[in-house]
Amino acid sequence: MKAIIRTTYGSPDVLELRDVERPAVGAGDVLVRVRAASLNRADLDYLTGRPLLTRMGTGLRRPRNRGVGLDAAGTVEEVGTSVTRFRPGDEVFGDLTQFGNGAFAEYAVAPERAWAPKPASLTFEDAATLPQAGILAIQGLRRPGRTVGPGDRVLVNGASGNVGPFAVQIAKAFGAEVTGACSTGKIDLVRALGADHVLDYTREDFTRLGQRYDWIVDVAGNRSILECRRALRPGGSYVMVGGPTGRILTGLVLGPVISAAGSRKLGLMLWWKPFAPDDVAQLSSLVETGILRPVIDRLYPLAEVADAFRYLDGGYPRGKVVITI
Repeated sequence: MKAIIRTTYGSPDVLELRDVERPAVGAGDVLVRVRAASLNRADLDYLTGRPLLTRMGTGLRRPRNRGVGLDAAGTVEEVGTSVTRFRPGDEVFGDLTQFGNGAFAEYAVAPERAWAPKPASLTFEDAATLPQAGILAIQGLRRPGRTVGPGDRVLVNGASGNVGPFAVQIAKAFGAEVTGACSTGKIDLVRALGADHVLDYTREDFTRLGQRYDWIVDVAGNRSILECRRALRPGGSYVMVGGPTGRILTGLVLGPVISAAGSRKLGLMLWWKPFAPDDVAQLSSLVETGILRPVIDRLYPLAEVADAFRYLDGGYPRGKVVITI
């Protein structure tokens, strides 16, 4: 089979399209013929090995796994002897974050729990956008003891990329009044997603406008945690889902300290559970009922994965970048 592999950390130039052996199927595994996969910022982090903190899980000197790609959708080809939920021919989607990556290939194998039935109303391309970004959006709209609900004022900072479009739509589905912050060229997209208000963060600093929010989902990480605290109402929550390394480390260290000093809760989203079954079911329900619409910017063939990474790294995408296989 053909697969994208890498043997070292680096730019997209280290990626190679090679002929490799089809993965073996263990007793609890499901082998999927991949029809589509999508890129996440995490894929870029794993590719470059930056921030260095990511190497704690992927290999310090060189990548532990040669495969690339976290999100996949396709058709079950073969199942292990102990698999009970799937059989050949089933259409599935899944997150390979905890199972060696490898979505950018003609076949991918992972334990049964890595996969879920593909929503029937979605194409493989649409389904491939969901596993990581959709789950991050759902989990970013709650924290222990608190979930976004009707009447809450929610700001999504970075509303037009991978996670942001899902967060805007899900917050609206929960009954919130949603403000999306994005760059100039993406304002129309965020408005079309249903945001009640849209801010151009290249021209307006939401932390200085005098508006206060019950919840901030920060995907962009272009404002400090202390600045974001100013934009929170008492009892409000700031959840950092992504951003530059420095901002992430600040959220990790300062978040608990700031939270302990008052009613506002701020910090990195440490409760992320990849492809948690209850959240997958909720996500599937939202798309099946038409409440949630995946947004795809561009499609690339498997042979052009390196170009797809360059496009993602440039900050251009208006929604997800998808690989067709």
